[in-house]
Amino acid sequence: MMTPLHKQLLNDYQRNFPLSPTPYQDIATELGVSEIEVINALTELNETDVITRIGPVIPPNRIGVSTLAAMAVPEAQLHDIAQIVSAYPEVNHNYEREHRFNLWFVIIASGAGHLQQVIARIEQQTGYSVMSLPLVDDYFIDLSFRMDLHDC
Repeated sequence: MMTPLHKQLLNDYQRNFPLSPTPYQDIATELGVSEIEVINALTELNETDVITRIGPVIPPNRIGVSTLAAMAVPEAQLHDIAQIVSAYPEVNHNYEREHRFNLWFVIIASGAGHLQQVIARIEQQTGYSVMSLPLVDDYFIDLSFRMDLHDC
């Protein structure tokens, strides 16, 4: 169940997340709750897949290099292969698509050589080819969602 604290966290901190050594304490102070309440609420949002991560959104290729990647994986192996891919720290998310190329993910690396090494390791570990689709043109879409606080 979505609580008022959950909605406040979602509304107020999709942007303007505190950049400090103690961001959760800063949020708690602003909202008049304890730091552990903030951490617990964010954990609940993560465990129920309302949020998937807390972290910065860095434009592609501003720090290192990145590529959108896709793999054609048999349905029976998709979950296991996705777990292998997700274990790489250079992979920031992956998702399933209804297509022959059914596993899509983004790889971010320190440089072009490192990116190619990650792709080669994924291919070697999984036994499947990785199709790399590097960024050609950058179209920035700024997306956030406002929660209706009257439903709590």
